[in-house]
Amino acid sequence: MADPIVVGAGALSIRDVVAVARDSARVEIAPSALDAVAASRERVEQVARSGEPRYGVSTGFGALAVRYIEPDRRRALQRALVRSHAAGAGALVETEVVRALMLLRLATLSTGRTGVRVETVRAYAGLLNAGITPCVPEYGSLGCSGDLAPLAHCALTLIGEGQVVDAAGARIASADALRAAGLQPIELQEKEGLALINGTDGMLGMLCLAINDMEALVKAADISASMSLEALLGTDRVLAADLMALRPHPGQAAAARNMVRLLEGSGIVASHREGDTRVQDAYSLRCAPQVAGAVRDTLDHAAAVAERELASAIDNPVVLPDGRIESNGNFHGAPLGYVLDFLAIASADLASMAERRTDRMLDTARSRGLPAFLAHDPGVDSGHMIAHYTQAGIVSEMKRLASPASVDSIPSSAMQEDHVSMGWGAARKLRRSLEDLRIVLAIELLTAARALDLRAPLEPAAGTGAARGALRERIEGCGPDRQMSPEIEAVTGLLADGAVVAAVETAIGALERTSHWMRERTYE
Repeated sequence: MADPIVVGAGALSIRDVVAVARDSARVEIAPSALDAVAASRERVEQVARSGEPRYGVSTGFGALAVRYIEPDRRRALQRALVRSHAAGAGALVETEVVRALMLLRLATLSTGRTGVRVETVRAYAGLLNAGITPCVPEYGSLGCSGDLAPLAHCALTLIGEGQVVDAAGARIASADALRAAGLQPIELQEKEGLALINGTDGMLGMLCLAINDMEALVKAADISASMSLEALLGTDRVLAADLMALRPHPGQAAAARNMVRLLEGSGIVASHREGDTRVQDAYSLRCAPQVAGAVRDTLDHAAAVAERELASAIDNPVVLPDGRIESNGNFHGAPLGYVLDFLAIASADLASMAERRTDRMLDTARSRGLPAFLAHDPGVDSGHMIAHYTQAGIVSEMKRLASPASVDSIPSSAMQEDHVSMGWGAARKLRRSLEDLRIVLAIELLTAARALDLRAPLEPAAGTGAARGALRERIEGCGPDRQMSPEIEAVTGLLADGAVVAAVETAIGALERTSHWMRERTYE
């Protein structure tokens, strides 16, 4: 069994989030974190006993913060907060997203800056380790005051209300799931309801998952671009290191180095190295490392933002080390919303260039001798014509998904919350964009592999040949028309499980990732 993820021993890493969200890694809370939680709880209880009005402890919430709540009503206040804020609607959010959100809320609770009780922290960890996933509807977060509704649905489970998906995948009542796991619902005390729902955890969780996925997809884009360049009899001279050095963006250089290695030893490239009368290739071939490199550098920036947020304690109010309990605006999702939108733009552009290369391979006016639409018998057969239609339609959708959510704001809570980030919406559309990008790259790979087959007896490079070989283990080569949907689905799956990249890296060694190199967590 893999080592558990230790929460509260320092900032979590992006890979920690992925491990808990997707691989059901267990979590443990560091003893030092529990000490910090207990200390801050004592301070909250001091304020509660003092009778001093303090937001989240002895007042209402949002626009109702002006109302003082008497001590005998404060537990009811916290319970009512969770119930009222669990107001989401729509389809359920994916289990991996909810688990990521829960881990990140647990991480903030474990900082000792929120004022919750030790037993509340332990109960939250218990949900994760029992595989209990609260049912969280998709709509409800404005990305300011954190992801209120999604987090409230999770808090509802903690108090034994609402519904969950259990470890076996069944949708059942929270109370039944807790009972089956040997867990007890908790009774919320002062400030705890607010601390459970006030964070950027959903946005951040989806950003971490997206960064992890995009790391792999950028490698796949280098592979598909190399295969297309080779199939279209393009030149590799534009990838030279001295040309890249004239414009020293690190992502561009990494993409070019990957493509050089992927094309090394190509019999197809060598066949036209001399005597080629073309002056230069089209942009979709010549500028592939520039675009993929910009995606990498954008991904680096997003990873840096994510890691800062992973090192944060997001709540309002917070318990500071000197004992002060202060209101703040750290829950605002702008830093996350911006990079989530930025990644959707990068994803759409990467897909757009892949679509242009695919179209070029199908057009006899530009494909350098390949048959129309790569068809076996053009006219009788349509080849990859409609696969390209599918790809083009998806790219068009991705361009719509690239429209930023973070520039929008709808005031709420009687104008108390008069500017919001819409970061949750930015994260939701990025997830769709990355699913689309995987399909777009799959269609380019499928097309380029067939085009390489048609260049026989010339042989591709070891790297591109390994990618083609990975496809050929599942999909037939050239021949009369056959149903394309299963082939597109199969290659999409090969990208999702990493088989294409793994085949290439087995043949030529590891491809470069982003320059950020997401750090593995080291516990002290």
